[in-house]
Amino acid sequence: MDLFDYMRQNTLEDEAPLASRMRPSALEDVVGQQHIIGKGKLLYRAIKADKLGSLIFYGPPGTGKTTLARVIAATTSARFEQINATTAGKKDMEEVVKAAKDALGMYGKKTILFIDEIHRFNKGQQDYLLPFVEDGTVTLIGATTENPYFEVNGALLSRSRVFELKALDKEDIMALLRRAAEDPVKGMGSYHVALEEEACEFLADMAGGDARAALNALELGVLTTEPGADGRIHITLPVAEECIQKRAVRYDRDGDNHYDTISAFIKSMRGTDPDAALYYLARMLYAGEDIRFISRRIMICAAEDVGLADPQALTVAVSAALAAERIGMPESALILAEAAAYVACAPKSNAASAGIFGAQSAVQGGKLGDIPVYLKDAHYGGAGKLGHGLGYKYAHDYPHHYVKQQYLPDGMEDVSFYRPSDNGYEKHIAEWLRFLKEQDR
Repeated sequence: MDLFDYMRQNTLEDEAPLASRMRPSALEDVVGQQHIIGKGKLLYRAIKADKLGSLIFYGPPGTGKTTLARVIAATTSARFEQINATTAGKKDMEEVVKAAKDALGMYGKKTILFIDEIHRFNKGQQDYLLPFVEDGTVTLIGATTENPYFEVNGALLSRSRVFELKALDKEDIMALLRRAAEDPVKGMGSYHVALEEEACEFLADMAGGDARAALNALELGVLTTEPGADGRIHITLPVAEECIQKRAVRYDRDGDNHYDTISAFIKSMRGTDPDAALYYLARMLYAGEDIRFISRRIMICAAEDVGLADPQALTVAVSAALAAERIGMPESALILAEAAAYVACAPKSNAASAGIFGAQSAVQGGKLGDIPVYLKDAHYGGAGKLGHGLGYKYAHDYPHHYVKQQYLPDGMEDVSFYRPSDNGYEKHIAEWLRFLKEQDR
């Protein structure tokens, strides 16, 4: 590093956003993620002992993936290299690997390679790293917001341990905000900030588990607010609302309001009240609820509460979920509204869900009778000699494409799990089943 690089690095550190400056350098200063870095946990012991194998950190934005990598960089005796998969190419990896080989060969020093956004690497780029991870030339630490079991090369994944980071609790984010407001070196303490409790709680609520979003909002508030008569910058609730461009609503994503609102939303759809369903949908969207979570609840309601009374309800709900995820907000509000209104207005029946619950209870209760021999597969080796498939009546060879024969195991011939209602399309299903049964007489 020459003088200009050194000066540029110092300038970047001094002028870095608050969220970047507040990253801790010691494991004890990391907030949250105690399920993996609490004292006595595997990752905590590995970092303290400087005995890390290859790791993949997986979790939502702002939960501390890069922070943990920086902590490892500050505590390890190994060389630490960092690249970002959104900008790095194969040449960058080749340079890192060459330097790692030289350091290992000449000084016996290991290299830890941290790859941020590792899911951005294509299969060829990930394959290039595999032999060097396998032979220990580099120890890989990957960070990703996407499910690594889908986005990371299986061979690379099998040589790494995956740690899932959770969205930070509101209390964790509030602690970070207070620390940032008071710290005179890394934080905003030199501005003499007075962070009011109501504003702190609001910023933590609206961050949705993303510490970076909360710290960015705090920094904006401090830098754009004039000091009061006492010489202090007061971050009040109105200031916090202005910084995040939303008014405070009673909605804690991990608290009672979250569960109460989604419960009211589901019950409104089940109760065929589209007005209430749309109102609770609007509340959730305004509060920043994850559209994927809302989509899942609409799909479940379509299957559980509408069922076969309107078979199109689930199709509409699934289509809306896919469209909403691909399009994103704010337009997704229209898509989710259409699905919620459709499910709310649809005729209702829980006959299918009641049927599977009954069948599951039968299986769990030990009703595991043998499958009738004529229903068994006759294609695998030796099946014909066992009589499998013999005597099976092919439904399409009979009138109405139906023929009476025993399908349930012996001893369960008269059991009924699915009892269609007289609502919506299920009324036609019930009539059709009754018609078929009459043909048996």
